[in-house]
This record gives sequence, C-alpha cells and structure tokens, in this order.
Amino acid sequence: QVQLVESGGGLVQAGGSLRLSCAASGRTFNTYAMGWFRQAPGKEREFVAGIRWNFGTTLYTDSVKGRFTISRDSAKKMVYLQMNSLKLEDTAVYYCAADPQAFRVTTSDVAYDYWGQGTQVTVSS
Repeated sequence: QVQLVESGGGLVQAGGSLRLSCAASGRTFNTYAMGWFRQAPGKEREFVAGIRWNFGTTLYTDSVKGRFTISRDSAKKMVYLQMNSLKLEDTAVYYCAADPQAFRVTTSDVAYDYWGQGTQVTVSS
C-alpha cells in the first residue's frame, strides 16, 4: 500500500518562499509519476506540477512556471515542491499524488491513484 505524507505548509507573506515535502512509502516508485495538486476554497482541484520518478522529466501549470520547482530524491523517496515568489492566489491546500502507470506526467487527477492528506499554504499580503 502506497502512503504519501505531505509537510511544509504554512503562512507566508506574498513574495516569500516555502518548500513542501512529500514522503512516499510502500512501493518501488520507478514507474510512477508524482504530482502536486492544489485546491483553493470554492474551486476545483488543479494540477500544479509533476515529475516522472525514473527520468525526472517535469511538467508545470502555466501559472507557476518560473516560480515553482518540483524535484525528487530517489534514495529518500521524497518529492519536493519549492515555491518562490508566492502570490495570494497560491493560497490552497496542496496535495501530493502518485500515478503508478505513468508513461508521462499527466495533469488529470483521475490518473493518480494515491493521495496524501494535504497541507495548507496561506499567502498573506
């Protein structure tokens, strides 16, 4: 059974930075793609960034390109989301997710079978 545990959320001023972490356990993740999604109050969950575990290829939604960086540490089974130049509109609950049959990173949440519990990111003015 795959388990994903996020950490690193919190309150930060606009323009600041946070690094989210996702600890993955339970499987070998070589064939997986890992994604970060977020959901703001009253909005649908949206894809933020993703990475293929074996090749390290990445994909970002347009609104975070140049500000967010996704990475993974295979030895530690950790996935990170470095968030810089945070904006008020980045406020949301952020979720780590795993897609076990990933030939590429997909932005659709239905492809991801495993989800963490989420971590709150709040950006203040």
